[in-house]
Amino acid sequence: MSVVTRQIVEIDEEKCDGCGDCVTTCAEGAIQIIDDKAKLVADNLCDGIGNCLGICPQGAITVHERAAEAYDESAVEKHLSKQKREKLPVQLTQITPTPHSHGGGCPGSQLRNFRPEPVVATASGQNRPSMLGQWPVQLTLLPPAGSIWDKANVLIAADCVSFAMADFHETLLAGKTLAIACPKLDDTGPYVDKLAHIFGNNDVRSIEVAIMEVPCCRGLLQVVMDALQQSGKDIPVEAVVIGVRGTVDQRMSLGGRAAAAGC
Repeated sequence: MSVVTRQIVEIDEEKCDGCGDCVTTCAEGAIQIIDDKAKLVADNLCDGIGNCLGICPQGAITVHERAAEAYDESAVEKHLSKQKREKLPVQLTQITPTPHSHGGGCPGSQLRNFRPEPVVATASGQNRPSMLGQWPVQLTLLPPAGSIWDKANVLIAADCVSFAMADFHETLLAGKTLAIACPKLDDTGPYVDKLAHIFGNNDVRSIEVAIMEVPCCRGLLQVVMDALQQSGKDIPVEAVVIGVRGTVDQRMSLGGRAAAAGC
């Protein structure tokens, strides 16, 4: 084991809320959620570049210089290979729901009970028309090329957005090509490459990213910005943050590839 003085990630467990954004951002798989906290599993897996810094909503991650085991690419390859092998299907009967209290766990998983507003029937008594313009909608299933991307305004939405937002179709979806994904539960690595191919090889006019207010959802925005930078295209990006009660809490214009490079 070679120990050197170098830059390496440090995680403040008191600030960490266990959202897991840093786990999906770390290409080396050096960070894992253990006991509801992000932890660096081994010094030799961390390259010290700090791609995980900007994604942490709590500011719990920093890079410091200290004595640490040297970064080892072969160890990273073995580690990632082991992670893939361990991602085996889990039977539903093996899953025991565990309620999260306000004192720990991911805020996005905390149970909240709402009192829905009364349903008001339309004057005609008919259902509102769907604004969905294509099928399928899941990013994994969408073709990387075709007419749906030609001169398209693309909406990339976290899975939960359409359930939380009552007027999702009218406010966000109308006139757009839709792709949905979950940054917390999906393997987002392939999403970056696929979106980069879509952006780079089609005439996409604009990108809108709709995410929930919970911290773990912000990983989807990072996926899109990384893909845009990889594509080499300069496409305007707007992010929309939706509250858990379906409100539009924030809109952010993020520019194009120049903004992605600084993300």
